[in-house]
Amino acid sequence: MAFLAMGFGDVVGPLVSLVKNSFEVSNFVASLMTTSGFIMFGLLSLPLSIIQDKRGKKFVLSRGLLVAFIGLMLPILFGMYGKTPQMQDSGQLKLIMLFISILLLGAGATMLQVSGNPIMRDVSPEGRYSSNLSLAQSIKAIGSSLGFLLPPAVSIWFGFDWTLLFPIYAFIVLITLIWINVVSIKEYRSESNSSASLSSTFSLLKNPFVALMVVGIFLYVGAEVSMSAQIPILMDKIYGIKTLGLWLAWALFFLPIFLGRLLGSFILRIVSNRRFLLITALLSIVGMMMLFFGSKSIAFCGIFLVGLGYANIFPLIFSITVDALPHRANELSGLMVMAIVGGALIPPITGAIADVNIMLGFIVPAACIFYVLILAISRPTPHAAEK
Repeated sequence: MAFLAMGFGDVVGPLVSLVKNSFEVSNFVASLMTTSGFIMFGLLSLPLSIIQDKRGKKFVLSRGLLVAFIGLMLPILFGMYGKTPQMQDSGQLKLIMLFISILLLGAGATMLQVSGNPIMRDVSPEGRYSSNLSLAQSIKAIGSSLGFLLPPAVSIWFGFDWTLLFPIYAFIVLITLIWINVVSIKEYRSESNSSASLSSTFSLLKNPFVALMVVGIFLYVGAEVSMSAQIPILMDKIYGIKTLGLWLAWALFFLPIFLGRLLGSFILRIVSNRRFLLITALLSIVGMMMLFFGSKSIAFCGIFLVGLGYANIFPLIFSITVDALPHRANELSGLMVMAIVGGALIPPITGAIADVNIMLGFIVPAACIFYVLILAISRPTPHAAEK
């Protein structure tokens, strides 16, 4: 349930096209919605990792759910839900409140990422962390998928606006918040007497292995959010698919991410995580190349392959890094979740280029994933002194 709620933070992807249409703003301005959602990963991750080292992962997890719930309530309080909420009435104020709401949702998602990814190691049997994290991330993909699936569904079947997402999300987060506080979790604690600090966390970046993996997370998340934001626009502007554009974008991108993570949780029981990272990176590159063939059918197949390839990159990089240095799990989690700020910084670049040419914008996520491929081929290892 916590990973499902974690996925709600990814609503900023499909929100770009929805906000663009509802408030009639440019591609670049709408893409700033991703900045609002992901900037908190850069600001809060390291302080949270220090708090987590002192207070525990479950403490941060429950507070993250509370912050996300408050963020989801803001649009409801401003009337942004129902059959036909009037976006034009006080439209600028509502747009500002929507940005604040996504900011808080991003803060909550940051707290869930910082605590949720390493706490999965605490509840996993020896050697099952990578596969269990992929399984949990597949549940997160379901939460991410709701941003694509619900808006067209509530519009076509019930005549409601896409903003109905907020009360639905709020209800699920509230149930999870209550549930998580009654679950007993035995957390792994390092035998070291030293506590995490900003200096000890940043000192990890002196290790080339850690630095390379953190950059990998930064670029991957930027690539994924750019793709989830631009694919619905591609459906609309290039292929003329409007009403069902979000559903098709989900079927071609987030469905394979869900299936890939679910399948990956089983594959990782028989294939090493480093070899699987190379396979997924290669699959992603092939899919990205297929977008530029000029054929709709080839492009759609390419998007599907990109989704399959993207599926396990985050849990693989995360688990490879934490498994290498488990005694620094809280600090590593803070660094890698901080790197999710790539979802705030890279999509506006993609959006600005897409304003010139939509297809040209896809070069940005392609370049990001090329780095991941190089990372997988080079197979960096932690410095001996850190082991």
